[in-house]
Amino acid sequence: MNKRYIGLLASSHFIVDIFQGALPAMLPFLISNRNLSYAAAATLVFAANISSSVIQPLFGFYADKISIPWLMPIGVLMAGIGVGLVGVLPSYPLILIAAAISGIGNAAFHPEGTRIVNSMSGEKKGTGVSTFAAGGNMGFAVGPILTTSIILLLDLNGSLLLILPAVIVSLILFVKKSDLYKYENTKTNNILNSSETVKDEWNSFLRLGAAISCRSVIFFGLNTFLPLYWINVFGQSKTAGSAALTILIVTGAMSTLVAGRLADKFGYKKIIVMGYASLIPLLFIFINIQNVKLATLMLIPIAIGLYAPYSPMVVYGQKYLPNHIGLASGVTLGLAVSVGGVFAPILGWISDNYSIHSAISSLAIIPIIATIISISLPIPQIDINTKKVNIELTD
Repeated sequence: MNKRYIGLLASSHFIVDIFQGALPAMLPFLISNRNLSYAAAATLVFAANISSSVIQPLFGFYADKISIPWLMPIGVLMAGIGVGLVGVLPSYPLILIAAAISGIGNAAFHPEGTRIVNSMSGEKKGTGVSTFAAGGNMGFAVGPILTTSIILLLDLNGSLLLILPAVIVSLILFVKKSDLYKYENTKTNNILNSSETVKDEWNSFLRLGAAISCRSVIFFGLNTFLPLYWINVFGQSKTAGSAALTILIVTGAMSTLVAGRLADKFGYKKIIVMGYASLIPLLFIFINIQNVKLATLMLIPIAIGLYAPYSPMVVYGQKYLPNHIGLASGVTLGLAVSVGGVFAPILGWISDNYSIHSAISSLAIIPIIATIISISLPIPQIDINTKKVNIELTD
């Protein structure tokens, strides 16, 4: 496992996902300063995610066919510029376009980054992918803190400062692009190819996509509305709302790191099922808590259950489609994940017509569906073949 370059890509993922975390943190300020409804604000998240979800599998598809070294640096730059302009543009349509541009940038970065991490991780794919994923999760965590601090200090115009780290990271990736594409770990693939050709398991992959989509709905529901929940239900400040979101995401990032290593040791499916199953009672308890301190404590186990399945499912997607790893990454990180952003306006409508509490409460049914789907996931054929090869080599 090439730890040096996986670290570089995880750091780049950190910066890219700062911009994804920044947008929800900007919503309370946009609602108050631009007089947006909850539905209109949530539609900004929808715009960023629908643009990413539609294009990301396409980027992944072409990444499997041709090498595109410039894709990641351009993606980082677009993601930063898009979010940076959200706070300064004068009209709602232009803000929507900027959010969509940021989504396209995210779509350009993720499939190629994950594909390279997969090749660098060797047999420890859970560890490698979880490191990469944790970088993004930490970006989500830092995004609300950084964005809220900047806007409180400089007003919404301060969002332009978010473009600076995008420019820096984009330049680093552009300079290092040739080194990133030199390293390919083909040991495992050579062993498998010498034994038996592994076919793509599309039916299993589609089932996995449904499980990831369930997680995405919960994640984006909390990511978009948790700060507003703290403000409107618990009567807390905007800063406290952003802090609650940060607790969720920081804990989740640590859970991602640990879960990837546990998945390598005990099995990916076990971690996926356990994570989803734990959310069933946790979310039900959370929506019935009226004390803000207890609710804050509950965010920790909720984060662990929500984030634990993430990297094992990404690896499972790559294992189900071993001949289309870029496409698998584009779907698992893009299309399926962004489904939650598509549901954001629906939750916004529920909030406008009923309450923020009703919107969050509607998420409690999703883990039940996700648990049922994840239990039905088969072991990838590539893992079965690897065990056969290892037995033959031992004999």
